Amino acid sequence: MNAPVNVETLEVGFDVPAIPGMAEAAIQTPALILDLDALERNIRKMGDYARAHGMRHRVHGKMHKSVDVALLQVELGGACGVCCQKVSEAEVFARGGIKDVLVSNQVRDPAKIDRLARLPKLGARTICCVDDVANVADLSEAAERHGTQIECLVEIDCGAGRCGVTTTPEVVEIARAIAAAPGLKFAGLQAYQGAMQHMDSYDDRKAKIDIAVAMVRDAVEALGAEGLTCDIVGGGGTGSYYFESNSGVYNELQCGSYAFMDADYGRILDKDGKRIDEGEWENALFLLTSVMSHVKADKAIVDAGLKAQSVDSGLPVVFGRRDVEYVKCSDEHGVVADPEGVLKVNDKLRLVPGHCDPTCNVHDWYVGVRNGMVETLWPVSARGKAY
Repeated sequence: MNAPVNVETLEVGFDVPAIPGMAEAAIQTPALILDLDALERNIRKMGDYARAHGMRHRVHGKMHKSVDVALLQVELGGACGVCCQKVSEAEVFARGGIKDVLVSNQVRDPAKIDRLARLPKLGARTICCVDDVANVADLSEAAERHGTQIECLVEIDCGAGRCGVTTTPEVVEIARAIAAAPGLKFAGLQAYQGAMQHMDSYDDRKAKIDIAVAMVRDAVEALGAEGLTCDIVGGGGTGSYYFESNSGVYNELQCGSYAFMDADYGRILDKDGKRIDEGEWENALFLLTSVMSHVKADKAIVDAGLKAQSVDSGLPVVFGRRDVEYVKCSDEHGVVADPEGVLKVNDKLRLVPGHCDPTCNVHDWYVGVRNGMVETLWPVSARGKAY
């Protein structure tokens, strides 16, 4: 299902936006490009950080939805596996050779539970989250029926206000039910504070995560008193991983966006008040776009509009340029303010997407570029896998 792409059989403009050996200037746009040098540096940096702090890193596959990127994160960054949000995503990663897959979400629909229970047959450790004791029997029945094992994390709502229980007694109740259920294994806790990841202030983010750490510590201690140990205490994102890794409680990070970076994450500040895309992480993902019209003297029209990106977290930023600004978009057009008239038709611009995750999900391919040349082409393997 995820066999290597035979680029020799593909035709640029019909099947793919580029082929290896092509100059970046010849890539068909709009297209997602990856600066491979920056991507590899980001991956190695996070891997080195996790190891230095005694942490495992379970990379968030929902960000890139790419088997190739995930395998690179295992190879270069020492990632222990991936987390993703949907069973269909998990199936893609397992078939692609990832051996440790966490669905960091609840699985309640009977058909989805059945597919989850079959996932270990693909050779992958299979884990999911649980926040309702009523879910335990359904997961157990499916695992027993297929002769497999599903590992389960009890999810704590530590501030995101979405899934998860909010009290330690609830955590203990669900964990005990999992531990007693045939075909299941209690594996630990899921405690990701997603609501604070994009808060600009370092101190504000720390105040939020301190609350989460206290909740998790209390739960771990209560579980220990019941004889239940946590192999995984997972959480941590690109905006908070340094807090969880120094908490003395968490042992797995789940960072995703660090590898690509986007404009929204880039704006948040580190402890020294510096933007994290100005030293901590590099921009590795770009939406390459071309000027298609410049009949208005002070603005250029480019071919990357709403259908090529998500703007839920703001408009993209033109990379490496202060003389032009992406200011507006509609379905098929982007408006770039060009007050000095420096752009011309067919000029190409690298845009840093406002939000990488949903932007990646609307493209079929990543074009890997190094030193101005196309080196590789990777499919967005789990594109559209939202079920």
